[in-house]
Amino acid sequence: MNSYKKYALVAVLFFFIGYSFQAKYIDIIGKYVLPFSKLQQVKDKKYLSAIVTNSPIVYYYGHDEDTGFEYDLLKAYAKDIGVELKITVVGTISEALALSRDGVGDITSAAITKNDQRIKKYIFGPSYYQVQQQMICNRNLYKNGNFPSSLDDLSGLKIIIGKDTSYESSMYEAKQNDNNLSYEVNEEYSTGQLLEMVSKQQIDCTVADSNIFSINQRYYPSLAFAFSFGERESLAWVMREDSKTLKNDMYRWLNRFIQSGEMAKLKDKYYGHINIFNYYNTVVFHKRIKSRLPKYKKYFQEAGKQNGISWIYLAAQSYQESHWNPRAKSNTGVRGMMMLTLPTAKSMGVKSRIDAKQSIYGGAKYLAKMIKNVSTDVEGKNERMKFALAAYNIGMGHVQDAQVLAQRQYKDPSSWLDVRTVLPLLTQKKYYKTLKYGYARGREPVHYVDGISEYVQILEQVMK
Repeated sequence: MNSYKKYALVAVLFFFIGYSFQAKYIDIIGKYVLPFSKLQQVKDKKYLSAIVTNSPIVYYYGHDEDTGFEYDLLKAYAKDIGVELKITVVGTISEALALSRDGVGDITSAAITKNDQRIKKYIFGPSYYQVQQQMICNRNLYKNGNFPSSLDDLSGLKIIIGKDTSYESSMYEAKQNDNNLSYEVNEEYSTGQLLEMVSKQQIDCTVADSNIFSINQRYYPSLAFAFSFGERESLAWVMREDSKTLKNDMYRWLNRFIQSGEMAKLKDKYYGHINIFNYYNTVVFHKRIKSRLPKYKKYFQEAGKQNGISWIYLAAQSYQESHWNPRAKSNTGVRGMMMLTLPTAKSMGVKSRIDAKQSIYGGAKYLAKMIKNVSTDVEGKNERMKFALAAYNIGMGHVQDAQVLAQRQYKDPSSWLDVRTVLPLLTQKKYYKTLKYGYARGREPVHYVDGISEYVQILEQVMK
């Protein structure tokens, strides 16, 4: 079909359909008449090409799978439009934006803030998360009495920030008001790498968005928040110049993704547990990863392989149970690395609960049983694991009661995010008296699952 005939067909369609196009007509035009429709191009080639940065916020390879908040978000959109996701991984925002300017890929995802300067240079898709810039320093500055509480306190400190980040323009503006302010701009290091340098006292401070700091504080407990500055900003994907149809479709999808509760689940997965530990607990956990975990790592790996469970989850659960102490004992009589009750130990073939290997193997076998018994309505490996962990802690009967209660309150009984909100109600008589298994300490499994999820996040990064 030559160009004249294409435009003639477009004119005819406009005449008959008028201005009130339905989505199906737009798709027809995009597919058969307008080959420059970006959305249709992506569908035709059967994959969405994304530039991503390698970081816990955006994308990284975990213990046994690709993961990351923005990666999961991209994958969800690709699935929605029926295509695969293909990624190109770079180290810094500067690299990612350079590829964007060159027109590489369909989209760039790099925890990029949508500020006034960038809007002039790039085309942005819908905003999906809000953050605020924060000055992050090594907590040892407290000892020297020069830990900063404002921009005025930064004189004399060694500060490095990443090139082409939003922090660069913020620090430039700050310097216009204070000639004594000194900092370096580096294009080699990502924000995550700079935070690591702060933790190792190679530099005093750097600037990071609030979500990036929150995640990285798990891995580098010596990091400390100093102060926030600037207005809250939105994160958004960078699109290409010919991406109007793709951009509009993303707004449609994201609105539905939020309304369905899937966005809340995703945020809970990555950010729902970041404030449950204090500095001391995190430091102790990191020390025990080095001092205790090596003794038992092979048992977690072998037990995990036998039962189809990630050994990282087993190790995290064991730390939550016993802090990797094979002789641990509670006042309720549970014992060992996986804190098994006597009846559970016997049913799993464990002869000695204080034998580390037997306890780990028995606990893994019991957790696998819980996973299998989770309702088939609960979908997704991560989601089923949370229900199973809660059942390991409080019993499957009480978890099922919570699902019934969730349904009565018009919540989703197959969503951990909803069930975790009603579990604490199992302590109240007006609720538990109407349920099959009665009273339960419902807050405990919530804290239990939160704690394990946090340990998993840390172990996945440390054990890479």
